[in-house]
Amino acid sequence: MTGKPSTTVLIANPAADVYGSDLQMLASVSALRAEGWRVVVAVPADGQLVPRLRDLGAEIEFVDFPVLRRASANPTGLAKLAAAVTRALPRMRRLIKRVDPALVYVNTTTLPWWLLASRSMRVPAICHVHEAEDKDSRMVRKVITWPLRLASAVVANGRSAFDTMVAVEPRLSGKAQIVYNGVPAASHEPEEPARRDPARIVVVGRLSPRKGVHVALEAVSTLRAQGRDVEIELCGSAFEGYEWYVDQLRARARDPHLAGAVTFSGYCSPIWPALARADLVVAPSFGESLGNAVVEAQYALRPVVATSVQGHLETVTHEQTGLLVPVDDVDALAAAIARLLDDKELAGRLAAEALRQARRRFSTERYDQEITGLVRRVADSRRALAH
Repeated sequence: MTGKPSTTVLIANPAADVYGSDLQMLASVSALRAEGWRVVVAVPADGQLVPRLRDLGAEIEFVDFPVLRRASANPTGLAKLAAAVTRALPRMRRLIKRVDPALVYVNTTTLPWWLLASRSMRVPAICHVHEAEDKDSRMVRKVITWPLRLASAVVANGRSAFDTMVAVEPRLSGKAQIVYNGVPAASHEPEEPARRDPARIVVVGRLSPRKGVHVALEAVSTLRAQGRDVEIELCGSAFEGYEWYVDQLRARARDPHLAGAVTFSGYCSPIWPALARADLVVAPSFGESLGNAVVEAQYALRPVVATSVQGHLETVTHEQTGLLVPVDDVDALAAAIARLLDDKELAGRLAAEALRQARRRFSTERYDQEITGLVRRVADSRRALAH
């Protein structure tokens, strides 16, 4: 390490994907670069995120390190994970020494070993928490949250994530702060949906069981069985290891009530053309800590039906900015969709109020100020200790 104060932020990201937490990390990189920070991003492999990072002026380091996954929650998986962490820690420490950052920014709780590596090198670390959910058992939440003690500061992407952390680790309340996501809006003014037949429902997000995509398919099947002319577009790709789930979705889409009514669009970027094709957007997830897809739908002036899970309760107020339905309730989801399709005045009113609130609460300008302010404070505290 040099004696000169560092102006570098080293960011550890679990993958080179471009979904919710990855997109928020891009927003952090953009804000930091605009303020003059050198940004180095460590990822375990190449992917779609890498060129976007380079376009923002970030440097890329490919480092082989493991990522904590739910699939590892068994004796064999934990043993393999422990071995992988043991091998990876020296690599992470060498990178920290070579880059000499003012701090390490760990994006998501799936990389606790980066907090350990940073602490062992006496470099402060920030952990940005995107995934804290109270549906997990207390023991699981405790295991996920405990390593955050090693962080100098913790960013929660919403009140739900903050409360979930503090409920199992009360001491984190002193080092955690809420910074709501900054969600970029489209460059053009949104327009109301063009009323057409068939009505189109759009789901945006990973194709995985916890996102509840299968529930949306069943709701559309129910509506079509009732004689309604509706179709659904799925904008997202499979999470690694869940290709079997996509196969199941495709098989279900070939059944009589859904045949010809399901479009698999894959990962869509930018998302605005897909949202422009929508009459309404459905967010059927079994759990969210926030959910940028809902905010993007609100920016696009599309009415939203979402499950009443933690994160959605922060982006959707029932009967004011959208409709909320119970998790895994096909009939309730179908009924809410039908209600919005039948009541154009209600759909328009909900969408307009949602757009107004989303612009106020999730602006990129507000996010940039808050995230760079936190980075400066953590970096300055290290410099003060050095003197």
